[in-house]
Amino acid sequence: MAARRIVRPGLTVTDAVATALRQHRPRLIEALPWLIAIGGYFVFSDQLPFASQILIAILFALSLDLVLGFAGIVTLGHAAFYGTGAYVAGIYAIHVSHEPLSGLLAAAVASAVVGVLSGLIILRTHGLTQLMLTLAIATLLAEAANKASFITGGNDGLQGIEIDPIGGLFRFDMFGRTGYLYCLIVLFCGWLFTRVLLASPFGQSLVGIRENVTRMHAIGAPVGGRLLIAYAIGAAMAGVAGALLAQTTQFVGQSVLSFERSGEVVIMLVFGGIGRIYGAFIGAAIYMIAQDQLSKSEPEFWSFWIGLLLVLSVLFARGGFLGLIDRLRGR
Repeated sequence: MAARRIVRPGLTVTDAVATALRQHRPRLIEALPWLIAIGGYFVFSDQLPFASQILIAILFALSLDLVLGFAGIVTLGHAAFYGTGAYVAGIYAIHVSHEPLSGLLAAAVASAVVGVLSGLIILRTHGLTQLMLTLAIATLLAEAANKASFITGGNDGLQGIEIDPIGGLFRFDMFGRTGYLYCLIVLFCGWLFTRVLLASPFGQSLVGIRENVTRMHAIGAPVGGRLLIAYAIGAAMAGVAGALLAQTTQFVGQSVLSFERSGEVVIMLVFGGIGRIYGAFIGAAIYMIAQDQLSKSEPEFWSFWIGLLLVLSVLFARGGFLGLIDRLRGR
């Protein structure tokens, strides 16, 4: 007689699946970011190029949150994948095809390959060693891009990128209308994929690895393989974000591989809330808007105010903006 699988006393596997589905079912409030984004298209029609940069930053931060916030892989070199995607999309557009969607796919595949190859080394280590290795790999890629100036443009950047109309119908215009909607749709697909992934058994196992890797080893979970897959997925998403930057701006500079880019995306997550899928949305928007406004009013000292805002966030809003909201609701 077959044994009946029990998750915990009184709860069958079927019940556990039903409970998980209820916990991760769509909520009405989740439509709010998308309603704001759609409204922004009409309200801020003269700021759409900048708004597109915010959407790209959100996707970049979301990719890091999957790696750092949910899988618990510490990194200061996530720009390695962002920059790889940007350069691959730009080179693809110049030498292969101007078609944008295939350029996104090429960037995602290239960044995922870099993620797998680097992950095989990085994920063998922990703590400070892991942190420094991620930084070292990003630095090596940045130096490689500088040396390969015959294809990357070196210090002058990759120029001459041309992108065909999306589907042959929607041309990228100087006002950023098509670029904004294009970034919004890609971001929505990335968010939807991430949400489904985190609600799956694979996503739940990542949280388990982050919380107690020893116990996950004890129950026989393939910890190393799942971390490598998560790292590759995060790398691919970051590569797509970089590709969006290359296609919408039609230029790729060496800053896409810089340490500053990696640091910025970590700050975005701190502002919004690490390990919270909507922390990337809030944190990226706060950082990008603050940087834009402060650089206009304080062009020489804007980074000081960003640093002060970060210190205040760490001291008084642990868990980011979303953590602060949770505490206020609890009170």
